[in-house]
Amino acid sequence: MLEFLDVVFPISGVKTNILIPPLVAMVVSFFTSMGGVSGAFLLLPFQVSVLNYTSPSVSGTNFIFNIVAIPSGVYRYLKEGRMAWPLTWVVIAGTLPGVFIGYYIRVSYLPDPVAFKFFVGCVLLYIGVRLLYEFTGKAREKSAANKALEKKFKERAEEIKKQQKSKVASGLPADALVKTISVSVKRIEYEFWGERFSYSTIGMFILAFIVGIIGGTYGIGGGAIIAPFCVAVFHLPVYTIAGAALMGTFITSIAGVFFYSVMPATGGISTTPDWALGFLFGIGGTIGIYLGARFQKFVPQRYIKLMLGIIIVSLAIRYVTQYFF
Repeated sequence: MLEFLDVVFPISGVKTNILIPPLVAMVVSFFTSMGGVSGAFLLLPFQVSVLNYTSPSVSGTNFIFNIVAIPSGVYRYLKEGRMAWPLTWVVIAGTLPGVFIGYYIRVSYLPDPVAFKFFVGCVLLYIGVRLLYEFTGKAREKSAANKALEKKFKERAEEIKKQQKSKVASGLPADALVKTISVSVKRIEYEFWGERFSYSTIGMFILAFIVGIIGGTYGIGGGAIIAPFCVAVFHLPVYTIAGAALMGTFITSIAGVFFYSVMPATGGISTTPDWALGFLFGIGGTIGIYLGARFQKFVPQRYIKLMLGIIIVSLAIRYVTQYFF
């Protein structure tokens, strides 16, 4: 019925209905952005498996999606005072050099679609398992600060339901802002909603560097890996790291597009991103990320992590098993 909307993208060779990319991106980004993730890590499998876009340039195209889609979510977190700037700069400083290394790994060692799918599956499996690990008995032994924050969230949610039954209320109170307490080479500390959180500066930088390599190879800025790691290992609340993860992903995606666009082809394989396709995904992502950032404060952390974990692990198992069968 809508065949007149079918188009062929010359760079990638993808043929699809022009409405499909933005719709898929909007739905995916709405849910993933609640956890500080743009959704690029799920859109790449969609392009590979559904649109049959398997050349190395798909990674660069995924970076374009991030550049177009992420600013709307970042704006929302900035407006609400939930941007942890020290964390943002550490993430950017670590991931930028890693993205460059990741580019060469992608074009030199993973040009084969089968091998690349296996790599994608391994990355997704790690992300999903880390998220689901939070629901085990051992992981539930959270820090006192995180427990107190969850209790405050539940109490606030109940107040909202009582105050406004028919429409969305303002969510977190005005004092639920990220306030930097101290910044040093060894440790960074900040306050959020009356609770204090801290993490190792060097540890976060090393994590960001490793994530940058993986993200540069995959075609994501790294937020999909950094966000769950910050929650599970550094015990930081998702309400405070989501904005930083998105901002870091945005900056590193710019670097990723640059590398995939200007670097010479290796082995005769072009890495030039499909700008038109990436832009369409980005339009849908812009809407989805903005709405996700707006509604994140109404959804408890555990539901966000459970939802993402189940989806990611299912997709990862499929990709990993395809490599062997």
